Amino acid sequence: MSQDENTGIYIFCGIQTDTNDEFGEIEFEGEKRKLFTIRFKDAAIVAAEVPMKIYHPNKENLMMHQKTVSLVVEQNDTVIPVSFGNVFQSKEDVGVLLENLYPQFKKLFPEIKGKIEVGLKVIGKKEWLESLVSENAEVEKMAEAVRGKSEAASYYERIQLGGVAQKLFTSLQKEVKQELFEPLKEVAEASKANDPIGEKMLLNASFLIDRDKEEEFDQKVNEAHDSWKDKVDFNYSGPWPAYNFVNIRLTVENA
Repeated sequence: MSQDENTGIYIFCGIQTDTNDEFGEIEFEGEKRKLFTIRFKDAAIVAAEVPMKIYHPNKENLMMHQKTVSLVVEQNDTVIPVSFGNVFQSKEDVGVLLENLYPQFKKLFPEIKGKIEVGLKVIGKKEWLESLVSENAEVEKMAEAVRGKSEAASYYERIQLGGVAQKLFTSLQKEVKQELFEPLKEVAEASKANDPIGEKMLLNASFLIDRDKEEEFDQKVNEAHDSWKDKVDFNYSGPWPAYNFVNIRLTVENA
């Protein structure tokens, strides 16, 4: 069956395989779409035929992309993630892309084979953070200077107070990184401390771990949680493919 000129090929991820893998169907913007592979040597790209247009990274579309990649991860132990929203005009174009990317894929396959990514976000509990700020002598001194003054009169003191609180929070982030991130890093194949998001986040980390060590790593996370549960909330996610440890440029230079 020939491809309609109004359809394109949406790509989800790359995999290492010697067969024409079947991954079933997914729901893509309300329509059932069959997943298929486009192969080159021992590599393939998992794709679906979709309307040719720009896909916006709204929550539903991002979830669809992520769920599809997770579905592939369940069936293949060497998955190279591709970022959201890449649509090509034809299967032939994707084939050219894959041939171009193959040297990168070949290098990455042994590095990520049998490995998964997990994420750990550590968020300070409001009451605990507030108690730390209120108990800090320097903050208390600055707060005392502000009390009873008009907002205009205490403008510079308020700026200084904000600076002192930020300094305290930065110190706390360093402490959490040392006590939580560093021990987990020892169990992981690779690790990454990303920039925290939001006012209360103390750690935003990704870890690449061997599937065989997943249970051991989970145990370490549980132990850390038990030690810190009164002070922070843990957001532990995964398994994912190696999003934070793979950097593939989708170019067809010299094609």
